[in-house]
Parts: sequence; structure tokens; C-alpha cells
Amino acid sequence: MIGYIHYMYLERDVIMKLKKFIAPLLVGVLAFAIAGCGTNTNQSSQTPKEIKIGATAGPHAQVAEAVAKEAQKQGIDLKVVEFSDYVTPDKALADGDIQLNAYQHVPFMENFNKQNGSDLVAIGKTILMPMGLYSNSVHSAQDVPNGAIVAIPNDPTNGGRGLALLAKAGLITLKDGVGFKATVADITSNPKNLQIQELEAAQLPRSLDDVVVAAIPMNYVQSAGLNVEKQGFFLEPKDEPLAVMILAVRSQDKDNETYKKIADIYKSDAIKQFINDTFKGSITSAN
Repeated sequence: MIGYIHYMYLERDVIMKLKKFIAPLLVGVLAFAIAGCGTNTNQSSQTPKEIKIGATAGPHAQVAEAVAKEAQKQGIDLKVVEFSDYVTPDKALADGDIQLNAYQHVPFMENFNKQNGSDLVAIGKTILMPMGLYSNSVHSAQDVPNGAIVAIPNDPTNGGRGLALLAKAGLITLKDGVGFKATVADITSNPKNLQIQELEAAQLPRSLDDVVVAAIPMNYVQSAGLNVEKQGFFLEPKDEPLAVMILAVRSQDKDNETYKKIADIYKSDAIKQFINDTFKGSITSAN
């Protein structure tokens, strides 16, 4: 009996010693595992070998391709991903499918952030893209007939921007202070009884066969081959804040040195020259 009791105490002593040895080992393994998980969560802030920049078809994509060629000279592998609408490029950026995008102004990005709980930020400016009023049948605001159908973009910021442009042209009056946040409900005076139609921005150039006037962003003017001088009769001034396009990233990437270099390339003389040679003054550098 005494021997059995002695054996039990001996066994307990061995178990206690094993616990003292194993416990620190388990803590170390756990710490290593946690550190590994931490590395994975920070993966999105690291620079991938191939950097993807999203841009809508037309001038934004053309300029981005020129930037990609200049980036190659600095050892930066930049791939342009083209989009055909205004929503997908920001969604792709927020989801991490691309690392940057270049196609929008600040109010549009801020509205996307608000609607989607995302945190996109601007790290630079790209080009100036004034919106204008275009028509195949009239050449001034005074020529717009009563009851004319007028098309504007159907996205929140550019729709309001189109209404503001109609107001500046003297075709309608808006509530005081609404600016680019205006909606059709904010029209206080419509002396020509214009019929406002809201269409997807990419469809606006094609709508000119069916409407009298369309408020069209410059990128779609260029991609559709419209003639600014012959078909455009009222344009935003080039210093209009909503005409300033930006380079956007996720907030955790705003200090990424490689992405900053890409923003600097947009400011370079080579890109300014490309913009001047390609667009002949209808689109200019924002830098």
C-alpha cells in the first residue's frame, strides 16, 4: 500500500514537471500562429508584383496606358484594367481586385464610400474632364425648343452635375445651394418644360439621336468620337472642381511608395505631352 501511494506521488510529480515544460512550448506555438495570422491580415497593404489600375474605356484608359509605359521604365509592372461603367471600378478597388483606379472626381468617390461603407482615398490628380451639353440639332441654349427631351447621367453626383450645368446654361433653375447634389425634385423653374431623362452615362452619346440635348462627361464624349466644337454648345469651365479627376486607392495603401510613384508619373512632362498630343486641348492635365 505504501509503495502504491509512493508511486502515485511520483506519477503526479512527473506530470507536474511535464506541464511546466509543455506550457511554455504551447504559448510559443500559439504566439507564432497569431503572428502568422497577423501577417495575412496585412497582406493587402503590401505591393503585388503586378499592380492593377482600373480605368473606364476612353481617355482615362488611354492616359493610364501611357502611365503604364512610363512606369515600366522605373521597373513598375502596371496593368490597366478597363471598365465600361462608373460603379464597378470602385467596387473592384474596395474588394482588392485592383490596387488603384483613375476615372472619377472626389464627390463621386465620397458618395461611393458613404453608400458602401468603403474607405477609398485620393493620392493624386490625373486629368481635367469638363462635362458639356451636346446636341445633334441645336447649337445654343436659346435654340432648345419647348418640351425638348434632355438626358443627364443617372448616377447621383454626375446627375446633379448635369442639372447644375443646365442651370448655368439658363435652361432651368435649381433650389439655392444644392449644387451638384441636385435632383430633378430640386428644379424650381423649367420655363421650356424640358423633359429630363436619366440614363446611364455610357449611353448618353448614343442617346443624341433620340433626345435634343444630353449632358455628357468628357470621357464618354471622347470614347464615342463626338466633336466637341460642333456638337458641344455649353461646357463647364476647366477649373470646375468636378472636372478634376483623381487617382484613388484604399486608405491602407495611401502611403505606399510605389503607388505614390505612379501618382508622380501622372504629373510628369511625358504624360502632360501625351495628353496634349492626344486630345488637342479638349482634355488637359490636372497637374
